Amino acid sequence: MTETNLLWLRQDLRLRDQPALVEAAAAGAVIPVYVLDDETPGDWRIGGAQRWWLHHSLASLAKDLKAKGSRLILRRGVAVDVLKELLEETGATAIHAIKHYEPWSRKAEEALGEALVLHDGNHLAPVEQITTGAGQPFKIYGSFWKALRQHLPPDQPVPMPRSIKAPDAWPKSDDLADWDLLPTKPDWSTGFADWTPGEATAQKQAKAFAANRKDYDEHRNLPSQDGSSRLSPHLHFGEISVRAVWHMVEDDAPDDSFARELGWRDFTDGVTLALPRYADENGRPKYDKLPWRNGAAAKRDLKAWQTGQTGYPIVDAGMRQLWQSGWMHNRVRMITASFLVKHLLIDWREGERWFWDCLVDADYGNNAVNWQWVAGTGVDANMWGRIMAPLAQSEKFAAADYIREWVPELAKLSDAAIHDPDEAGCRPDEYPAKIIGHREARERALAAGRAAR
Repeated sequence: MTETNLLWLRQDLRLRDQPALVEAAAAGAVIPVYVLDDETPGDWRIGGAQRWWLHHSLASLAKDLKAKGSRLILRRGVAVDVLKELLEETGATAIHAIKHYEPWSRKAEEALGEALVLHDGNHLAPVEQITTGAGQPFKIYGSFWKALRQHLPPDQPVPMPRSIKAPDAWPKSDDLADWDLLPTKPDWSTGFADWTPGEATAQKQAKAFAANRKDYDEHRNLPSQDGSSRLSPHLHFGEISVRAVWHMVEDDAPDDSFARELGWRDFTDGVTLALPRYADENGRPKYDKLPWRNGAAAKRDLKAWQTGQTGYPIVDAGMRQLWQSGWMHNRVRMITASFLVKHLLIDWREGERWFWDCLVDADYGNNAVNWQWVAGTGVDANMWGRIMAPLAQSEKFAAADYIREWVPELAKLSDAAIHDPDEAGCRPDEYPAKIIGHREARERALAAGRAAR
């Protein structure tokens, strides 16, 4: 009989730099398993856009495993129960997995006990190693980054196993198509065509970005040029490891803005480790008293924001890009988030949940920390009184062509008028007027902040 180990795959859907796979393969036969668990995460089960990506990522991984003489076993249910059943069914001696930090992931890891062998592999450095002098996770990014720098560069990626030994017998697997991860009635994913999930594409994208990243600092804030890496969904699903990206991109610039963006991913998992309910609770309890709007008018405004009908072109362009493509430019994410929280005075958790359902790269730690940073409610955040002016931001970051792409009603307007067609006196009839004026919104938000304090 061949010694067999389970490889529990989650947000690490790759064969390269996969420490759990390497260790499992060295120990004997490997049964790679992905469990679709919609129960353990509760309200945080993956959203619609992520499900679309997951379907294609799993299909790609299954193909890669087949080329290695292996298979991907798919099961649906409570992950802990499914894995324990597989241990009994296959006679496997251990479960190898990469460590995760979402609260439901940690709960599942604890429940699996000694059968589970965890490996670091999704971070620049093990999250538990980057702590304060008191041994606690950092809550301020500047301090975290300074500490993380002492551990950089990260270890070199581990090579892909030359072969993956098959077990004496394979357990049964679900059919991916039966999971109904893809939208059909209606198919709202037609605008996702620019994305190709999978490890091969992740590697290709990282190499392309590495070869053309000299203008990243300048172009990453310009929505019309989109100088971003476009790696976020690949990193979220673990189709490429963050340290692999580092060694492709950052050897010559260990402290530039892209390096800090990679470090931010480690930081948000550290915040999640320290504050598991950060996605549901204000990081600063004093903001629990904020007088959020939640009546019928607020619901109408929330709908206008979600559908890109606020009368603020840069906001509407971002929200339409999100809905149609499953992604949004990072600068515009900050603008749209600030608009919801400060201009509309709607609870940041409403926006967080919308992004969770609509983003292909929605990440528990990133999503929560970013929303609370913009809202000013987090442990490391903007002051509440810092209110982005979307019209000024749109002009400052030259978003005219970006607006034309996503808000076609405004496509014929000049660069000078397109940022604020109301003010320019040329708003087309088919485009809505502003749902609130900037000055009025700012004064209301500042009053709300004073009331909370």
